[in-house]
Amino acid sequence: MFTFLLVVQAVIAASLVATILVQKSEGGGLGMGGSPSGLMSARGAADFLTRLTTILATLFVGLSIALAVIAASGHTSKIDASQATKAPDSGAIPASQPATAPQTPAAPAQAPTGNSGVPLQQ
Repeated sequence: MFTFLLVVQAVIAASLVATILVQKSEGGGLGMGGSPSGLMSARGAADFLTRLTTILATLFVGLSIALAVIAASGHTSKIDASQATKAPDSGAIPASQPATAPQTPAAPAQAPTGNSGVPLQQ
């Protein structure tokens, strides 16, 4: 259901964008308006496009709210309750004992070397 509504939302959004772009600019906001010889110059077509824009915008907002409600109601907690009551592992260090750093083995003894890196004779 959610995926279907999401597809309908995308179709409405694309239709809304197309409807807005087809309309003649009333104030010449982008410098292209003002000529009455445009494709949609009849007043009836302008009224239809204005009405269609209002309907599509209302559907878009309403569907956005519905999708938000559906998405929020389907939200589940990411915490697994069965793991919260489980006893700690036996390999874990108890909190009362301080953790010690792992011991690194000592480096093997090397013969002393001179400035050239060659071992010195003893």
